[in-house]
Amino acid sequence: MAVDGLRAFDADNHYYEALDAFTRYIEPEFAKRCMQWAEVDGKTRLLVGGKINRFLPNPTFSRLAAPGVLEQYFRGNVGGPAYKLFGELEPPRPEYRDRDARLRVMDELGLDGAFFFPTLGVGMEQALSQDLPACRAAFRAFNRWLAEDWGFAYKNKIFAAPYITLTDPAAAVTELRWALDQGVRVIVMRAGPVVTEVGLRSPADPMFEEFWALAEEGNVICAYHGGDDVYGQLIGWWSESAETEAFRVSPLRGLLSLRAIADTFAALLAQGTMARHPGLRFAAIETGSDWVPPLFKALKKSYGQNPDLWKEDPRETFRRQVWVSPFHENDLAELKSLIGAERIMLGSDWPHTEGLADPLSFTKDLEAAGYSEAEIRLVMRDNAASLAGIA
Repeated sequence: MAVDGLRAFDADNHYYEALDAFTRYIEPEFAKRCMQWAEVDGKTRLLVGGKINRFLPNPTFSRLAAPGVLEQYFRGNVGGPAYKLFGELEPPRPEYRDRDARLRVMDELGLDGAFFFPTLGVGMEQALSQDLPACRAAFRAFNRWLAEDWGFAYKNKIFAAPYITLTDPAAAVTELRWALDQGVRVIVMRAGPVVTEVGLRSPADPMFEEFWALAEEGNVICAYHGGDDVYGQLIGWWSESAETEAFRVSPLRGLLSLRAIADTFAALLAQGTMARHPGLRFAAIETGSDWVPPLFKALKKSYGQNPDLWKEDPRETFRRQVWVSPFHENDLAELKSLIGAERIMLGSDWPHTEGLADPLSFTKDLEAAGYSEAEIRLVMRDNAASLAGIA
């Protein structure tokens, strides 16, 4: 089935950060406590909190694999390890770091718009979790770099998401107010319990009520994007290294059912945040959708056992307030049966290696899963475009 004249809005695009993304606007008193570059054994290394950070093997992005080169690996059709399948590496293309060059490529790819998320940045909150003031300073600097280099609604096509850390509720409110004043449409956070000055806290803890109220009032999309989270530290309980490094996942780490995204939405539902703020809009990006069926099964049981403890069936709350961007290898038919095509969005992960080189090729997966032409248009463009406020 060909969908005539199809254009797309991609809910998951990325840039490769400039070398000064975390340092251009860093407050001087935090400079040595946050991100620094250093020559170590003849290589340029990223120091975070004074320690070599290994979240990405090449955080300078000086040599990169082509977009989508690992697609078949993530479909389970090609054996790994992943980092040996990159092929010939190349210097970064202009569109990876320049927004006008990116707009030209987006047009060639058939994209009317996209949400843009960090590459390096999604691993940095955990890296600075032992120095929370420095963590907040690092992301204040990052967000101002992001506003300058990419913009929060550049030409109404590039919607870059500032990173909001909830480690201090009042500071999070201040940062969100600043972002709203800049015309932000989407923000990005990490899933899982929040590391605060008073210990780990649920994102639904009352201490965050002002933040959620402001997010609802500002009609901003609250995106949870995959990255390094607190759950990574639990890997150590199973005699595995707790250090997260891209493309080097042990078999056990890939099998353990540690899903911060599912538990985050369970908390936001069960502890009442979403019921108290029915206007909040959430997006689950680059977390796949395999976690949705078991969560819905658990929600159904909980509601059936204790309906008086819920304002409504939590699955209905989820369907109203959460949009999901599945991986291309997920069970798309099952996802549609649970949340409806109206809450599913294309997320190509472009230009990352594990995503799709051609975002429009996702239509083939949707067709194979039995989506109608009208449903394909919803998933490929209209759902995310509507969230962004594009007609």
